[in-house]
Amino acid sequence: MNTIEISKLTKFFGKQKALDGVDLIVKEGEIYGFIGPNGAGKSTTIRILLGMLQKDSGDVRLLGGDPWTDAVKLHEHIAYVPGDVTLWPNLTGGEVINFLGRLHGNIDSAKQKELIETFQLDIRKKCKSYSKGNRQKVALIAALSSNAKMLILDEPTSGLDPLMELIFQDYIHKAKKEGKTVFLSSHILAEVEAVCDKIGIIRQGKIVESGTLDDLRHLTRTTLTVELKSDLDLNKLEGIHDISHDRGKVRFSADSENLDHIISKLSASGIKSLTAEPPALEELFMRHYEKNEGIMLNNAAHKELK
Repeated sequence: MNTIEISKLTKFFGKQKALDGVDLIVKEGEIYGFIGPNGAGKSTTIRILLGMLQKDSGDVRLLGGDPWTDAVKLHEHIAYVPGDVTLWPNLTGGEVINFLGRLHGNIDSAKQKELIETFQLDIRKKCKSYSKGNRQKVALIAALSSNAKMLILDEPTSGLDPLMELIFQDYIHKAKKEGKTVFLSSHILAEVEAVCDKIGIIRQGKIVESGTLDDLRHLTRTTLTVELKSDLDLNKLEGIHDISHDRGKVRFSADSENLDHIISKLSASGIKSLTAEPPALEELFMRHYEKNEGIMLNNAAHKELK
């Protein structure tokens, strides 16, 4: 069963086309990572899924229903965490967690208590005293302790420290084991790579790549470190980049489509040792965007795209 089915979805804001024929499928029990830079269409897609925006054309199905006409019924089975949580200032964290949890299919009290302790949140304090990170914790605890069938998370770890990010990842894996579906939009690529079964890359309102991380790795390069028995001029081989030498070993990156031919040539020269590092999601993403958009990202973007 497909939890999300989107076909040829378009959305305009005035003359600006925010979504341009988006096609996307998320299966039941899947963790789907939705990535792209600001303005690519991630949040617009999510707002349409939540029934907060009406589509201009195309078809959108969520849990078998129409997000716009069936919004009230669907929201009984969905827990949503935005990237900038706004809470009732005069309620305590505990009161908000209980209220939000009951909106999404009741609360697992034991899990709620565990989450509060694990995320180290003082639920006795009023929300107006919370930092951004603690406001995110309130929304995450409410979502993860609910019995919602689906979690829709739009930059959910914004404001959390690295330890809390790891705790979040652990609970997302637990949610999958419980049979829940997770739709995760994030600019933290390491987070997406750590938890997601499938990934969709959106650019200028279109899904330009979609699949498992292994499916997408053919789009980028593998890093090889090799020690050979005889000399080989790697500069003459197609698809090899960034060659460096260190203590008798040579390190380089290879285009995936040329990998078989390169390995064959290395074997002919006699391989003493060989290690291969598969491309990370951040490398795939950056290479894709630099190639297609001319976007130049600084080193910090390898962890987080802002």
